[in-house]
Amino acid sequence: MNRTVAMQACAGVLLACLAPAALSQTPPPDLNGVWQVLNTANYDLEPHAARAAMALRPGPYGPVPAKDVVALGAVGAVPAGLGVVEGGKIPYKPEALAKKLENQKHWLERDPEIKCYLPGVPRATYLPYPFQIFQSEQALLFVYEYAGATRNILFKDPGPAPVDSWMGQSVGRWEGGTLVVEVTAQNDSTWFDRSGNHHSDKLRVVERYTLSGPNTMRYEAAIEDPEIFTKPWTISMTLYRRVGADARLQQFKCVEFVEELMYGHLRKEPLK
Repeated sequence: MNRTVAMQACAGVLLACLAPAALSQTPPPDLNGVWQVLNTANYDLEPHAARAAMALRPGPYGPVPAKDVVALGAVGAVPAGLGVVEGGKIPYKPEALAKKLENQKHWLERDPEIKCYLPGVPRATYLPYPFQIFQSEQALLFVYEYAGATRNILFKDPGPAPVDSWMGQSVGRWEGGTLVVEVTAQNDSTWFDRSGNHHSDKLRVVERYTLSGPNTMRYEAAIEDPEIFTKPWTISMTLYRRVGADARLQQFKCVEFVEELMYGHLRKEPLK
């Protein structure tokens, strides 16, 4: 066997050995696009019936809308929802459940969404606004219409975040065709929805994004917080990729929209 033939034979053996590994390194699915939910999870993660308003007060024959929202009529009502919590109920510790019920009574004063605070994870996903995923071979960026929130998905774990923040630290990896993102270092100031569901700064969220069709994606978020819940629990829902001319984000930088709410009382002559 001459040298050329020998080299070709060796190359053939090498390629045969490398082929399975090369074939296993398939590119990740394309998640680029504008995505949005079609559910009522932001009102309440748990199953709920339609009701007159988020903020209620006792009435002569049952609850009626609070004075501050009664003029909204049907616009301020809550649509019914089947819920997105696997098993139906969030497993609160007794004292944490009491705080959730207190949050409901003080929804107008406490819900971070009302004051345009950043929504945190997972709430950012199912707010009634779209978000966009920018994906390349080197980077993954989530951009949300609400409040201009963003998340940079890190694929190299930098270790514990130096400080807690509203959106936390997101570290991602691919498990086959599923994007898995572990979110830590969120502060305790965000809620899960408008129904007062809350957490502590020990919250850990593991998200899973899996394409289920050309323009649909299954979203799951496993939630752990030993200070608030008796056990981990999971939410799941479908995300829809928007298509057509309106498949783009608009501006909803709402800080300026709540200036009167938060600081109007500081005017020399407050508006009446």
